[in-house]
Amino acid sequence: MVSGSAGFIGGYVVEELLARGYAVLGIDNYSKYGPVVKSYDQHPDYTFIQGDARDVELMTKLLMDCDHFIAGAALIGGISYFHAYAYDLLATNERIMASQCDAAITAHTNGSLKKVTYLSSSMVFESAEHWPSTEGDERKIPPPLSSYGFQKLAVEYFAKAAWDQYQLPYTIIRPFNCVGIGEGRALGDVEIASGNVTLAMSHVVPDLVQKIVKGQDPLHILGQGNQIRHYTYGGDLAKGIIECMASDAAHNNDFNISTPESTSVRELAEVIWKKIKGDTPLNLIHDQAYEYDVQKRVPDIQKAKNILGIQCNTTLDTMLDEVIPWVTQAINDGRL
Repeated sequence: MVSGSAGFIGGYVVEELLARGYAVLGIDNYSKYGPVVKSYDQHPDYTFIQGDARDVELMTKLLMDCDHFIAGAALIGGISYFHAYAYDLLATNERIMASQCDAAITAHTNGSLKKVTYLSSSMVFESAEHWPSTEGDERKIPPPLSSYGFQKLAVEYFAKAAWDQYQLPYTIIRPFNCVGIGEGRALGDVEIASGNVTLAMSHVVPDLVQKIVKGQDPLHILGQGNQIRHYTYGGDLAKGIIECMASDAAHNNDFNISTPESTSVRELAEVIWKKIKGDTPLNLIHDQAYEYDVQKRVPDIQKAKNILGIQCNTTLDTMLDEVIPWVTQAINDGRL
């Protein structure tokens, strides 16, 4: 079972599970993008339930006959999300996580459930002062300052507490800056103006593509553009998540999953600009950065590689060659 199966990362995970021969049960309430159509909707091994992960009775019923649970349901978005929905990110995501754990504990005790694979976030390392961030650092450094980062750290405490009290096995996964197709215009009553383009709670890659395709020049970026990120392809991340789900070596363990490549936001903007605008000179406007726009997120990825053989090697060039046409088409269709 995959919660948040209609979401951005969830879509890649369901697709990879089906490709590997798993029977998959997905649940989503369409709260992020509204109803979406996925390529696998009619797959004979896929069953979709439109429902809310906060419904403990429903979640328990669905999980009873499942072997694995990938707990991906959450309110999630780009940096603007952290500020526009600071309370909701904490309160709603805590309710989602508590109900998922309640249901999983019952399904493990009385049903077939073997383990829960939890999606945490690189934001647990928000307050890091040394890099790369290694598994275990999240408990040595100060807690995250943003409510989103703090709640993702709480996800990890839920996982460990459910094991300590109820012996519910877990694996914790920390994705770093997932990139791919499928991010549409987020629903909600808050939109963010970036120069002459209005954004809707997305992430930096589709936002930059959208602004350039819509003709923004000079191009607006947050701050000086020195923020360091590791842009990881959704397909690579999905493979890593499933390895973590299925491997005995991942039992009660935690893993950073990321590309090894560091890229600044300015470098990202330059690459996207060149792919879309060719030799046209790039001019930048530096907008005021957000309070919680972490300047550096760099993971140590050796544990996932050494224990599970996980490597995320899709290049940024390859990712952008997929994302740019997708975003361009979404703009032409009026979806962005």
